[in-house]
Amino acid sequence: MESQKKFSPAFSFELFPPQTLQGVEKLRLTRKQLAQYHPKFFSVTFGAGGSTRERTLETVLEIQAEGYVVAPHLSCIGSTQQNIRAILEKYYQAGIRDIVALRGDLPSGMAQAGEFRYASELVAFIRQEFGSSFHIDVAAYPEYHPQARSAQTDFENFKRKIETGANSAITQYFYNADAYYHFVESCESSGLNIPIVPGIMPINKFSQLVRFSDTCGAEIPRWIRKKLEGYSDDNASIQAFGLDIVTDLCERLLQAGAPGLHFYTLNSADLTSIIWKRLNLKGNTV
Repeated sequence: MESQKKFSPAFSFELFPPQTLQGVEKLRLTRKQLAQYHPKFFSVTFGAGGSTRERTLETVLEIQAEGYVVAPHLSCIGSTQQNIRAILEKYYQAGIRDIVALRGDLPSGMAQAGEFRYASELVAFIRQEFGSSFHIDVAAYPEYHPQARSAQTDFENFKRKIETGANSAITQYFYNADAYYHFVESCESSGLNIPIVPGIMPINKFSQLVRFSDTCGAEIPRWIRKKLEGYSDDNASIQAFGLDIVTDLCERLLQAGAPGLHFYTLNSADLTSIIWKRLNLKGNTV
């Protein structure tokens, strides 16, 4: 973990583009609540094959206009160089300088991956077209990508993203701190010298957590799963237990030298705010 201790802690919040007018208003309130913590940036997700492209763009530009730093996700699978270039040009013209570059999943019914197969190709394309104009974050998987052929293959894919020009990484969420420590040690052994910020998922509903975790390959440790199962539909107890678990995880990560935290908020400020206050975090001042 020594490599991570030299980076200034960065705290950020992930949002997704709302689908309804009610969702738009809720997200505005959520942003207002979270903005008081002075995050380094808000990130905004981008649907598979650009399925939320317009809503992502609208949300990103609104956050930018409010004076906050925003880092749009950009998924390349199912996209062309032309439309990726057009999106990046819009962001650049709007003054956006941070991008989260992702592979994404092939949309249902789409047979071809498009002109990009891997996130490393997207990173290389951004550098080719825009030089160093953008700070590029990429995804990291301490517990390995669910579609990876092997742990080594997955790590080599990550390494290529850094070698082609990524500046930093945000991990998939996890509840086993040792997985993160081991991943960072693997990066250090390979000479990868970038911030690797842990992704943090507050626990709201057990069924929701299981569904997300099954999709993205995040492990729910057996003792946590059994405890959550025991609460059945008692959401108050699930959230209380989850707050204890996630707060303890964050404390351990920061004490070990993690360069910040990236919260998957699911467009709600409540649980993230409680964790933030329990940790007595100060946010980013610049």
